[in-house]
Amino acid sequence: MGRIIIFTGKGGVGKTSIISAHALRAARSGMKTLLVSADMAHNLGDLFETETGGDFVSPTANLTLLELDPGKIMREHYPDLNRSLLEMLGGSMSRAAGSINSEFMIPGFEDLFMLLGIRDLYKSGEYDLLLVDCAPSGETLSLLKLPELLEWYMEKFFPVGKFMTRVLSPVSNALYKVKLPDSTAMDQVSLMHRNLVDLQNLLKDPQVTSVRLITLPEKMVVEETKRTYMYLNLYGYRVERVFINRVLPPMPDNPFMDSWHRIQKTYIKEVESVFSHIPVTRIPWFPEEIKGLEAVERLSRCLPDNEVLFAPADMESSAQASETYEITPEGCCLSLYMPGAENVSVQICGRDLDVKTANVLRKIPLPAVLYRAEILKTQLTGGFLKVYFRYSNEDKAEGQL
Repeated sequence: MGRIIIFTGKGGVGKTSIISAHALRAARSGMKTLLVSADMAHNLGDLFETETGGDFVSPTANLTLLELDPGKIMREHYPDLNRSLLEMLGGSMSRAAGSINSEFMIPGFEDLFMLLGIRDLYKSGEYDLLLVDCAPSGETLSLLKLPELLEWYMEKFFPVGKFMTRVLSPVSNALYKVKLPDSTAMDQVSLMHRNLVDLQNLLKDPQVTSVRLITLPEKMVVEETKRTYMYLNLYGYRVERVFINRVLPPMPDNPFMDSWHRIQKTYIKEVESVFSHIPVTRIPWFPEEIKGLEAVERLSRCLPDNEVLFAPADMESSAQASETYEITPEGCCLSLYMPGAENVSVQICGRDLDVKTANVLRKIPLPAVLYRAEILKTQLTGGFLKVYFRYSNEDKAEGQL
């Protein structure tokens, strides 16, 4: 079974350099490695000093580069999806569906097609290791929560849409001049739904997918790294390692640089304290830019040994990244690992539990036994959000406990 490692961090921290060092180290050790850029501002070609053009490029043995093109993925694997979705919207959007060309993409769907492209590359079984160079952390979070969000919408509305289409299609065009999506259109959307479910399972499987964070020893970058770590855990992604990039050595003969070294020491200590339960690696600040195979090779020598760098998932620590339910005297307790969370609001909305912190909202589908439950209390303790539920009297009477 292959493996996917996703790299993210605040813009400008050196994600592409460090992931490239991983890729070269893996390739040199004999692992068939694919380095994928999922950032629309691609720069793998710049770093390796080679032309990519959206195609597979091999700069050295066992290493392949690919800068994902969401438009190409859409045209090759989901050629009718745009038309299908526009027809489902009905009205003027439905009439416009027939006039769109193959280059048109519904705004926001670039991320979806890039994720589905990563899924297809993994499913091909051609690579031992798939490394994903993501956009800055805020965009990465939007990217990684997209499968769950779209799956939620599909689960809620797609069955209704299929039923309404089957019932109303014979009369909608004749009476209202509105064209409803045909069976081919619905099949395309259904295919995307199945692939989203598969993608969700793939990304949340700690044996397959993990995340590595890149940070700098500076206040704003460290704060964003901590927030990103908490948000990723909220959505169930396993963060397995942190890299502190561009670390300066002591320079007592240079007051300016030595002052920066002292500042960095403060934030290095903070990062290593906050992430004491996962490995933290320091990467020195090189006197030259990372560009070309030789420079990437030098950087790769600063990484841990291969036995550590590419070690299998630690399932004991992975368990923190998923939500768990426990039976309590009143009902049950849901535990969510949310390290560093402070202001969290929780409420039941229909058959979902809405968990919100800052500007991030996750809707967690509840098990059937909790559809009529109420929230008894919530606690933030030891990095976990604990939500205590009390079953309804009807559920107790029906023996659902």
